[in-house]
Amino acid sequence: MTDLQMLATFIVFAAVLLAVTANLMDMAVAAMLGVSVLIVFGIYSHQDILSAARAADGSIALLFGGMVVARTLEPTGIFDHIGTRFLLLTGGNGKRFLLGLIILVAALCAFLPNATTVILLAPVIIRICRQLEVDFVGPVVITAVASNSAGMLTLVGDPATFMVGSSIGLSFNQYLAKISLGGLLALLVMIPLLPVILKDVWQVRHALPKHLAPEPIKRPVMCLFSLCVLAGMIVMFVLGEALPVQIVPPAVSIIGASLALLIIHSARIEPIDRVLKDLDWKTLIFLFCMFCLVEALTKTGVVQGFALNMYHYFGTDLILVALAMLAAVSLGSSVIANIPLIAAMLILIKGYFVIAELVPEEALGGDFTAWPAAHLPVFVAMMFAGTLGGNATLIGASANIVSAGICGTHGKPVSFMRFMRYGVPVTLVQIGVAALYVMTLFYIVDR
Repeated sequence: MTDLQMLATFIVFAAVLLAVTANLMDMAVAAMLGVSVLIVFGIYSHQDILSAARAADGSIALLFGGMVVARTLEPTGIFDHIGTRFLLLTGGNGKRFLLGLIILVAALCAFLPNATTVILLAPVIIRICRQLEVDFVGPVVITAVASNSAGMLTLVGDPATFMVGSSIGLSFNQYLAKISLGGLLALLVMIPLLPVILKDVWQVRHALPKHLAPEPIKRPVMCLFSLCVLAGMIVMFVLGEALPVQIVPPAVSIIGASLALLIIHSARIEPIDRVLKDLDWKTLIFLFCMFCLVEALTKTGVVQGFALNMYHYFGTDLILVALAMLAAVSLGSSVIANIPLIAAMLILIKGYFVIAELVPEEALGGDFTAWPAAHLPVFVAMMFAGTLGGNATLIGASANIVSAGICGTHGKPVSFMRFMRYGVPVTLVQIGVAALYVMTLFYIVDR
């Protein structure tokens, strides 16, 4: 690639980020235009698109499956039913509502991808906020932030976490033993911040109607089958890789989506094309285009150059490398969708380990899993940075984009700056906790 093409790639990438952050253009349109410009000028080839597709397929599949299952539950009325029950449990108390929301998000995100959790809970949250007569934007955004944080509880809770864990051969149970505690701490530190960033909701005390009662499920048999599909997905997320024929989480999502669509088709309540039309295609398109743009940056050789510079600056001091990755990736994931960013950072950090002669060159391949235990904290730092750093801005994580899309659909568009009012304070505290956790991991490894 020529210097002129490298410069053009940087300009296009920066222009897309500027258009999104300044709200100059719809984010999906901006990302698509960026990819189109690279194609027209011969910077991006057919092979590059295939490479981006291979990098994106797992994350996109997780999101797609979650969207389909959530959409098939909608006609059953279960969201209204759960929303009313949740509202009754709060007693009209905003504090109980927010604390209960954190608990509910943690329970779901332990086994479901974070964007799927937002899709499932948003209708419930919006219903409760309208009953409490408070703006639903803050709670929906905080649900996205909490789901990103709780996504670190398990290997499949966040697409970025799944990418890192699967790339180093980390199993679901190994993740629980070594990393889940960090995700729990990241979630718990949100609680003291809730009275500050959601003061109006925290202080609300609203008298509920005396005869308020949950509406019955409209289609109980269909609801039961759909919930069985969801429960089956959760079980397969946990056990799928231990079966004789391994079924990885993205494949589980596709299977779940197929079964959910079969239920809709069999029930003949609404046509399949209407169900598929209601999915958040804009989010899926934006994420794929961001993968393409990051793939273009990788093609320039910039990522490999950073790997060489890391070795020059830090040598083989893995603690400094981990903290540098934590800071740099956190900042990067606040302005670049964390999934494609993590894809690029995996190339960078594996390249660093090879350059430093800490692992053989085979480690650059996707099948290498013989990583020394001493390297784990560096990858954990990347997980924290990619997952928690994405909490800061609207485009930092897929769950954020989904939450903003849902708010917009219900008449409350979320600007880039408004999201930051909720996301930045939480992110700063969480990254501080993450640094302490990564340092502790190094201490444990040394012992």
